[in-house]
Amino acid sequence: MPATLLGRWSDSSALSLGILGVGNIGMVHLKSASAMPGVTPVAAADAVPSNRDRAESAGVARTYDDYTTLLEHEDLDAVVVALPPFLHADAVERAAEAGVDVFVEKPLARTAEEAEEMIETAREADIALGVDHTLRYQPDMVGVKDEFDEGRVGHVPYASITRLNDGPLGRPPASEAPPAWPLDPEAVGGGSLLELGVHCLDVLEWLFGDLEVQSASMGQTLDVPVEDAATVLLRAPETETTITLHCGSYQWEQLPEVNTRLRLEGITGTITNQDHLPANFYADAAQSALTNATSRLRRSDPDVFGPTFYLQAHYDALEDFCDAIRNDEAPPVGGDVGLRTLELAEQAYELAAEGDDAALEVPEVVS
Repeated sequence: MPATLLGRWSDSSALSLGILGVGNIGMVHLKSASAMPGVTPVAAADAVPSNRDRAESAGVARTYDDYTTLLEHEDLDAVVVALPPFLHADAVERAAEAGVDVFVEKPLARTAEEAEEMIETAREADIALGVDHTLRYQPDMVGVKDEFDEGRVGHVPYASITRLNDGPLGRPPASEAPPAWPLDPEAVGGGSLLELGVHCLDVLEWLFGDLEVQSASMGQTLDVPVEDAATVLLRAPETETTITLHCGSYQWEQLPEVNTRLRLEGITGTITNQDHLPANFYADAAQSALTNATSRLRRSDPDVFGPTFYLQAHYDALEDFCDAIRNDEAPPVGGDVGLRTLELAEQAYELAAEGDDAALEVPEVVS
């Protein structure tokens, strides 16, 4: 276990943190902050009573049923926004009014235009705006980047990335209906491309520099109102690399299987994230899964750091953000990064729509 998880500073210099939304990912951030040196999570807000109860059990001092009330009553250094995407812009605006720095779950916003407004709001209020693009913090992705940057396989003409999971519907049999908002285009802005694809787009630009979207297609393997599959063809002019990206929320996720594949085909060999999984990953993940299953049977909280491979990345991303604001620096993954992924996603949506229109076009018949 990293040294950062073994203890916390308890002096008055600790950053005071609020968590806006304590569903699944909000609880990850809350427990990450609780284990982080120099950070104190003092308050959490959620409209769901059971989520507030979980936050209190995790040790947060105060809970609220509304994030605006929390921001009005708490004296904070920063907040984590782990709310549904349709609330991100308002939460940033409320945080700006309170003069509080903000770390926002991805996607930053539902549209690029909304993201631009959020960035401007933060700039005018002189607050920091960070985005939780955690894929770049996973050790397998870091390993790929290190090999690529070192030139281990020379020029890379082609690369591919795939990211799949079971989305908001979860694995059957369903014990209860999923929340309505993840499948509402107005609430989330899109489907798999915004939920999963923005992570991939971020990693690809982190690796290859600016990307160009060349073509795209969207699919619906399930009867849902947003795409549950997206395939995008991209080009990186700086490295002259052609890239395919596929993401989907149609495949049942079976932990500890890693559901993200990144592969770089270089002229002297191949780099893949599979080669950079921790040697003990599967054994540790299986043990964590067993421990978590036992915790559920006992009706106690599972260990959010197991399997650590995934959730440690969230810890590292939040820690990077907190370190930056503590040192009065720009966040390492800022609003501009979140905006860029949305711009690329919107280009893909537009090209996919043009393809659909072309496919439906009926030639005029001249008699």
